[in-house]
Amino acid sequence: MRWSKSLIPTLKEVPQEAEAISHQLMLRAGLIRKLASGTYSYLPLGFKVIKKVERIIREEMDKSGAQEVLLPALQPVELWMESGRYSDLGEDMVSFKDRHGKEVVLGPTHEEVITDLIRKEVKSYRQLPIILYQLQTKFRDEIRPRFGVIRSKEFIMKDAYSFDRDIEGLNSSYEKMYKAYCRIFERCGLSYIIVEADPGIMGGNVSHEFMVLARNGEDEIVNCPSCGYAASLAKAECPEVAPRPKTSLKPLKEVSTPDSKTIGEVSKLLDVTPDAMVKTLIYEADERPYAILVRGDHEVNEAKVTRLLKCSRLTLANERTIEQATGAPMGFAGPVGLKGVQIIADYSIRDINDFVTGANKKDMHLVNVNIDRDFKVDLWGDIRYIRDTDPCPRCGKGLRIEHAIEIGHIFKLGTKYSKSLGARFLDEDGKEKDIIMGCYGIGVNRIVASIIEEHHDEDGIIWPISISPFEVLILPVNPTHAESTEFAEEVYTSLLDDGIDTLLDDRDERPGIKFKDADLIGIPFRIVIGEKNLKMGKVEIKNRKTKEVITIPKEDVVSTIKDLLKKQKEIYAKGKI
Repeated sequence: MRWSKSLIPTLKEVPQEAEAISHQLMLRAGLIRKLASGTYSYLPLGFKVIKKVERIIREEMDKSGAQEVLLPALQPVELWMESGRYSDLGEDMVSFKDRHGKEVVLGPTHEEVITDLIRKEVKSYRQLPIILYQLQTKFRDEIRPRFGVIRSKEFIMKDAYSFDRDIEGLNSSYEKMYKAYCRIFERCGLSYIIVEADPGIMGGNVSHEFMVLARNGEDEIVNCPSCGYAASLAKAECPEVAPRPKTSLKPLKEVSTPDSKTIGEVSKLLDVTPDAMVKTLIYEADERPYAILVRGDHEVNEAKVTRLLKCSRLTLANERTIEQATGAPMGFAGPVGLKGVQIIADYSIRDINDFVTGANKKDMHLVNVNIDRDFKVDLWGDIRYIRDTDPCPRCGKGLRIEHAIEIGHIFKLGTKYSKSLGARFLDEDGKEKDIIMGCYGIGVNRIVASIIEEHHDEDGIIWPISISPFEVLILPVNPTHAESTEFAEEVYTSLLDDGIDTLLDDRDERPGIKFKDADLIGIPFRIVIGEKNLKMGKVEIKNRKTKEVITIPKEDVVSTIKDLLKKQKEIYAKGKI
């Protein structure tokens, strides 16, 4: 490809709208352009990278025995009603009514569609196991699209689905996908971490996320450098605390706290630390109110509460529900005297006595509150977010909480969808059984952004050879020097004939602009053809990653490039970066 004939609109300045490094560099290097909030056009360089990532995904999925399909983006709303997930996505769901007045969903995911296909086509155990996958555009009406293509309203996903007759089969399919994902991310040049994860609305009991550490990552993970324990913040376990002995308890007392609702306001007014307080939050789980208790310096982990209560929907109660449950306005709820509301408490409050809570009266709090003496807990559990001051739940040593980008997520779904949608098969004993399912997703756009987050410097992108838009950039320094341009054309033709993806910078631009653009777009190897070197029969080859420059005889340039590319490709093919 000739640069002069290509659409590569590079930018000198960092666009104000771009927060993340990947977003900045994708705009500056001419990979994407914004159309509207959360939607982007992929320009030629960006689209070439997408296609190379997709090729790696296809190769590894096909190698694992999965078969590619293409499912409709337009989905009948009845399928979502049938699975019971229609309300789960809420306002994230993009839907519209067609000319016949029927509601249609723009697919945010495809569990319902694939299960509908399988229930119609698979009838016998002889047809199982089977793994199907697709590369498809998904749509979600994100409330706040951020970080360019990392969180957008329209995105490309590889989603795969396994169908097995029993749990042993599911475990085998899950392991295949787990290993395939490792190979995919390694071939893309990513340093990833696999963490235990919360399945969320996808369902199932076992789930792992593949994460890439990034300063601007929208997710947070917990990582133990000592034993290797890793989990998403939603999943990370907090240690169970033994109850503190109930001796020398102080008498319960009601105190006035005018205009003080928050932990910070009340702790300052009463001169107590937040860890000596218990906050009571009223939630609704499947339309039933619950009082959720955590220590004042902790935060409720709604994913853990959802799992503990085994509810399908959990939301913070509105002001009206809070007043009905507690008799007081928001900000003054407490466990003492609550009636008709189950009390769910985090293990951490077992370790404190004589604590402060709301009094279920406006502008009033209680001090010297104690469990069992003043109120009873109906259900104990780990329902808070872990903190970096907590010990590792595995080895007891220190933890790190780090920002990361989720690039892949795999789930053991079990029978969540096959049961609700009626996907069954006849076993060899003639009995009808629910198909056991797994689900496996990869964010294709996120892989591109994550690669840039990991592989860049102050000058621009540093592409791994496996997914770089071009493998080699030929840069004649002076486009008016006939010998330089003639030799550049000769090398360009030879590399193309050898099947090497090559970009020739034939623009009539100043050398400084060319070199800056070359660093910005990040092609792995650069052949620099200058007048002085050429007079001596030499050219330069620069490695974008190492910045190493070698000067070689001009007749060796093609063979040298081929050797360099071969070595790099062997490294990435093995997944050892």
